Amino acid sequence: MVGIAYREGQRAWKRVFSLFVKAFLIGATLAATVGPITILYLRRAMTEGWRSGFFTALGAVTADAIYASIAAFSLSALSGFLISIQTPVRLIGGLFLLYIGYKTFRALPTERAANAGGSGLWGKYISTFFLTVTNPMTIILFAGIFTGSGLALTTEGEGCSLALVLGVVGGSLACATLLVTLGARLRTRITPRWMLWINRAAGVAICAFAVTTLWGLI
Repeated sequence: MVGIAYREGQRAWKRVFSLFVKAFLIGATLAATVGPITILYLRRAMTEGWRSGFFTALGAVTADAIYASIAAFSLSALSGFLISIQTPVRLIGGLFLLYIGYKTFRALPTERAANAGGSGLWGKYISTFFLTVTNPMTIILFAGIFTGSGLALTTEGEGCSLALVLGVVGGSLACATLLVTLGARLRTRITPRWMLWINRAAGVAICAFAVTTLWGLI
């Protein structure tokens, strides 16, 4: 009996670890996908430094962790509520994203020292968390990925669900940190003129994502 229980325990741990690795790869892939948040934290890493980019990325990862948890633990009531209010929430998020894009476009290279202060880091974290969490469609994305990849069929018990969430969050954070680090390293090679054009290009791209979000509500 002890031997059987031991083998069952080993199989369970292997299943959880395999689930974690697959979820980690999915999280890393999602973080590498070019979107408004990726552009935002890369731009901040390149123009304001590593900490600014990292705290921006961390805000997005925190919001992703919440939505991944809701999808993995099948909190259907909360999921349904978020989806039911998606129109006003996406409207607010789209407008805020448009504001962020405008501010990014207008930002001057000389502003980077003032924006990199300690108190500003948490402001970047909170604002990025708000931007990410105001997109209830994210939960549909995670639910679709978990189902389409077959991971949802293997989440038997809270241990597997937790491994799924930790894997996605770990992969997302690892990839985002790598991108932020690469962006920060490029910072020393970028002249103020290049920084100005980076701000403008990032601002236009973020505004384009905002317009797409708002257009989808029409």
